[in-house]
Order: sequence, then C-alpha cells, then structure tokens
Amino acid sequence: MSNQSFKEKITTPYAEALIDHAQSLNLLAEATKDLSSISTVLSESKDLQALLQNPLINGFIKKEILKQLFENQINNFVMNFLLVLVDRRRVSILYSIIQKYLELIYVLESITIAELYCAIDITEIQQESLIQKIKFMTNSNQVKLVIRKDTDLIGGFVIKIGSKIIDASLAGKLKRMSLYLDTN
Repeated sequence: MSNQSFKEKITTPYAEALIDHAQSLNLLAEATKDLSSISTVLSESKDLQALLQNPLINGFIKKEILKQLFENQINNFVMNFLLVLVDRRRVSILYSIIQKYLELIYVLESITIAELYCAIDITEIQQESLIQKIKFMTNSNQVKLVIRKDTDLIGGFVIKIGSKIIDASLAGKLKRMSLYLDTN
C-alpha cells in the first residue's frame, strides 16, 4: 500500500467527520475559514509542521502551542478538533486533514480549485482577472484560486486545474526550448 493511499485512508474520515459536525452546528463557513487560515500558517511555518510531526514532543506541549497560536483567532469547535487530533496522535497529519477537508468542501459547494504557481506576488486585480478567465475556460460559477509562490519559475506562472496544467512560465519555456534543441 502506498504512503499516499494510507494517508488518504486516515485523513478522509477525519475530514468527513469535521464537515458533518460543522454542518450540524451550522458552522461550515466559519470552520472552512478557520481551517484555511490554519493551513496558511502551517504552509508558511516549516518549524511548526516539524514540531507537530515530532513524536518525541509531548502532547501537552503541542496543545499549549496550538492554544497560544490559535485560541482567540478560531472558533472553539475548530480548536477542540485540533486538541482531539493531538490526543489521538493525528496532529502530525493536520495539514493533510485540512487539505482533504477543503477538497471535500469545494466538491460539496461545486467550486473549481485552480492552483496558481508564480514567482512573484500578484495583485488583487490580476487575481480577479485570472479567476474570470478560469471561470470561462471551465464553465464554472465559482473558482477558488490557491496561490503558491515558486521562485524556480523565474517568471510567468503555472496554473493547475485538476489534471490540466497551463505552463506560461519562463522556466517551462526554457525547458521546452531545450527539449526542442536536443531533438534537432
């Protein structure tokens, strides 16, 4: 069994249970917002991810750190979920659980997810323009643009929508050029 499918088997039930419970409390939108901000913090802090994944660090310490970081910034329901993950020794896959939760929410709400990889920050106007073009390309009513910075692209951008990839990066153009030159 691959590591990905093993992780998927663990993350899916937690994500589904979180969605069900959030719906029963009528907190789905708030939980989604809170989990998105936690995901952002985790993706920006490799130290926090390493701390949460370290089995040698006591669960009490992990709980205190999570409380200090998020207690007055997120809903109690989401905070309790984080603490349960610590108790069940699943906090090490928190980021994966949140990603699975968001993926399920986007499917539930019929939102197209587009990942944008770019070398520099883009403005709100550029983001809105891209969202409108992606809506047109995919015939979607709602598009969630997930922006990830990738300095290896040199310039331009790469958009990933499901299994489709649009590579308009300078690194991609140089790679295609080198492949063309190698075949001649």
